[in-house]
Amino acid sequence: MLGVLVIRKETGCTSHDIVNRVRKVFGTKRVGHAGTLDPQASGVLVVAVGPATRFLQYLPLEPKGYVADFTFGAATSTYDLEGEVTFTGPVPTDIRAAVEEMRPQFMGLIEQLPPMFSAVKLNGKPLYAYARQGKELDREPRTVHVGAFDILGGEGNTLRIEIECSGGTYIRSLAHDLGQALGCGAHLSRLERTRVGKFFLKDAVALENLKMEDLIPLKEALPPMPLLDLNPTQTAYIRDGRTLILNDMPEAKLIGLVGDNGQVVGIGRRHGNVLQPDCVIPIEAGIV
Repeated sequence: MLGVLVIRKETGCTSHDIVNRVRKVFGTKRVGHAGTLDPQASGVLVVAVGPATRFLQYLPLEPKGYVADFTFGAATSTYDLEGEVTFTGPVPTDIRAAVEEMRPQFMGLIEQLPPMFSAVKLNGKPLYAYARQGKELDREPRTVHVGAFDILGGEGNTLRIEIECSGGTYIRSLAHDLGQALGCGAHLSRLERTRVGKFFLKDAVALENLKMEDLIPLKEALPPMPLLDLNPTQTAYIRDGRTLILNDMPEAKLIGLVGDNGQVVGIGRRHGNVLQPDCVIPIEAGIV
């Protein structure tokens, strides 16, 4: 059993809760997810089952898409609803117009400081461990990309914003930094992930409705890449981690390797006429 699931995560549960549920439903411990969602966030969580966990690094997981509520007038220690209020300020009379004016500063390549309440590690410890001790440490800014930042609507001091961004972007930090730029403070009050690369919320399955048919085969889940059909001997060699010498291969660095049963058994890296297995489903897995 192997494949990829696109799950609709609800608020209140952790990404690890989702993994545990999938393990029970599919009867395997080999389950992993791509990109943690905070407990208070909802939306798309991509989960790999069985040997497909080996292929998570190859899945097309960017850009990320979100619909977020930014509430202006108060900043918090965690940059969201979970923290203590650290600052309050007067909200501009027309908050939508004020944000529209600031919007270009928060698009394209921008620098972000990871929140203190985050899992980013410093000196071997996650930042949230220091934050819980009341410590504020210097952090290295990270370069992220925001491709879309569109206001969908709003009510009172809260605006609903649609965001498309690179992996590693903290939407909480966008809210916080925007509030700082406006001088009124802001925090993230709602977050829904609508997209992870080629996987969209409209195609996601509710956790309580999971079934075997929801597993997406690796051939469909992987990004577009040339495929190479292998005969039984070649399949056995590749799955054993051995290289192949082939004179007729697609002109690409990475090649999807299809076994004699029509299923993807690995990904190979081409070096001239040498095909080196980059990631394979080992023979002992007994899956395909």
